Amino acid sequence: MTDTEKKVMVRLCTKILTQTDLYEMDMEARNLVDWICVSEQMKENNNKIRSLTGEYKQIEPECREGVREKLERMKKLCEERNSLYEKQNELKGQREKLEQSFVQ
Repeated sequence: MTDTEKKVMVRLCTKILTQTDLYEMDMEARNLVDWICVSEQMKENNNKIRSLTGEYKQIEPECREGVREKLERMKKLCEERNSLYEKQNELKGQREKLEQSFVQ
């Protein structure tokens, strides 16, 4: 039985039960209908979970690659900055030597 056929059967049975007051009077019928409704909700949730998981798995590698690229760029920026700090310290040392020569 296909999903569409199952849904039609459930809707038909539910309609019959509600129009004949069986849902109100017969606890077993009520429990069966409720079980079917809950099961259907679970199936829908599982389908949505699968869909979201699939979408996540498609996006994840791109994000990781983007993060990897950004981390590499940040690493290069830090290396450049550190190199400039070293040069700055060397220049400060040279300037201090020159300033000391002015004092003498």
